[in-house]
Amino acid sequence: MNICKNAYELISANLVNILQLRGKRMLKEDGSYVTKGDLLCQRLVIDYVKSVPDTFEIVSEEMHKPGFMYDVKKNYAVLDPIDGTENFTSGLKEWGISLSIFKHGKHAESMIAMPELNICLLTGGKIPKHKSRICGLSSSFPKKQIRSLPDGTECRIMGCCVYNLYNVITGSFASFQNNKGAHAWDILAGLNLALEHGLDVLVDGKKYRGEFLPPIKKYPFHIRQKYTQYD
Repeated sequence: MNICKNAYELISANLVNILQLRGKRMLKEDGSYVTKGDLLCQRLVIDYVKSVPDTFEIVSEEMHKPGFMYDVKKNYAVLDPIDGTENFTSGLKEWGISLSIFKHGKHAESMIAMPELNICLLTGGKIPKHKSRICGLSSSFPKKQIRSLPDGTECRIMGCCVYNLYNVITGSFASFQNNKGAHAWDILAGLNLALEHGLDVLVDGKKYRGEFLPPIKKYPFHIRQKYTQYD
């Protein structure tokens, strides 16, 4: 059973309804938006995951509570129902969904998708690879650090972690980094898809090997092609 593929097809089938809710927004305590579109995506995916034969503990941005305790014996579905909500509620198409499945401590499958752009990357999927000198940056990237990048580096800030992850995996970016860190639901799927496609992946300054990241903090990370921008 391909949980991620089926979840994406479910989102795609309900995309019109999701888009109609992009203006129905509320401010969260951290000053970011959540929309009714986020909550509809979350409900669709969670209801589907709960219907499959295996039992999963759901980790989702919009229902996360402090005090998470990781149990390697459990199965986990880690979801960001809409990443880039600021883009989504502003009418931009560059927003995404991230879903990663772990079974008994091991990565099983992942998906990153931009439904309004009709883009989906799944575990086991084949993709065309580009070659780029562009360095993708998080919108939280300190502007003063841009000056520390090598001369000749092009930079892009897209406002959506999932979209940035897709671009580095497909080679449209030579690298993507977030020095301040992102939550597990933002990055677990993209990190594992990057590993599958042969990229170098660092989390907290150490080589990432596909392990589960508990949703207890933000993780600084850096993903890069094995070539340099100037090869």
